[in-house]
Amino acid sequence: MSSSARIALFIDGANLYSTAKALGFDIDYRRLLKEFQDRGALLRAFYYTTIIEDQEYTSIRPLIDWLDYNGCTVVTKPTKEFIDASGRRKVKGSMNIELSVNAMELADHVDAMYLFSGDGDYRPLLQAVQRRGVHVTVVSTLTSQPPMVADELRRQADTFLDLADLKPKLGRDPSERPPAREVRQQSPQFLRAAVNGNGLAK
Repeated sequence: MSSSARIALFIDGANLYSTAKALGFDIDYRRLLKEFQDRGALLRAFYYTTIIEDQEYTSIRPLIDWLDYNGCTVVTKPTKEFIDASGRRKVKGSMNIELSVNAMELADHVDAMYLFSGDGDYRPLLQAVQRRGVHVTVVSTLTSQPPMVADELRRQADTFLDLADLKPKLGRDPSERPPAREVRQQSPQFLRAAVNGNGLAK
C-alpha cells in the first residue's frame, strides 16, 4: 500500500476487544493509531460500541473519552436488555448498521479501509465497497480456538491481517491504563485533511 493512500479504520469495539482477549493481550490505542498513520494518509478512524443505558459509570468510558479526545469518531448506542426464555437477563446490541452506513458514505473518499472485526455479517459491505474500487483489509485472528474471523469474511477481504502478528506493535501491559486526557502537540494527520461540505476528506 502506498504511503500516500487515503485510508480509514472501522473498529468494531466489542469484536476487537474479544479478539485481543482471546489472544491474551490488551490493545494500546495510541500505538494502534500511530501504526496506521504510518501506513498511509489516515483520514478517519471510527470506533463503534454499545453502552448499557442508565449506568452512571461504565468501564469503557475512559477509553471512549480518550479516543474522542485524540481524534477518533466514536459512535455509541444504548444496548437493549431482555429476559430470555429461561429467565436469564441478556444484553443485546449491534453496531453493524452504523458501521456499514459510515463505510458506504466514505467509500468514494478513500483508497483503502481496515475493518477490525471477524463478523461474517460484514461480507456484503466488503463486496459493496470493493465494487467502488476500495481495497479492504480485515483485521482479526485465525490463531485463537475457535478462530475469531468468519471464513467467508476472510475470503472476501483483499488482505487479511492476523491480530496475533500485530501484538508486538499494538499490545500494552494490562496493568497500564490510558490517560483520560492528554495534551496534544498537534492534531492527528487525519484531522488536518481538507474537508468538503459533507465533512469528508477530499
